[in-house]
Amino acid sequence: MNENELSNTVIGLAIKVHSALGPGLLESAYEECLFYEIHKTGLLVEKQKPMPLVYEAVKLDCGYRIDLIVEKKLILELKSVELLNDVHFAQLLTYLKLSKCKLGLLINFNVARLKDGIRRVING
Repeated sequence: MNENELSNTVIGLAIKVHSALGPGLLESAYEECLFYEIHKTGLLVEKQKPMPLVYEAVKLDCGYRIDLIVEKKLILELKSVELLNDVHFAQLLTYLKLSKCKLGLLINFNVARLKDGIRRVING
């Protein structure tokens, strides 16, 4: 599957999770449920994946962790906030650049309709 096909699958699963749980929970609850749903499909999914920073050929562990990464191609940054802001987009873009992935989804579960809380972020 390419990145777009993966994102379509993941969005459907995220909507399923949001429909079952609704808004207002902690990010960790949505992360666990979405991880479970993605894993059930047979796709490779990793959670809280450490992402080192390489600076002048030195690998530094700065504590960056990707919420979910699917098939080593699609990064999911999950939020449960009142409003997404620029720092959330910057965080996902940084993860995309460090991992050399092309596509990420910024998903805010704290909305009435999940489709209003999903933003695609493209690297490059």
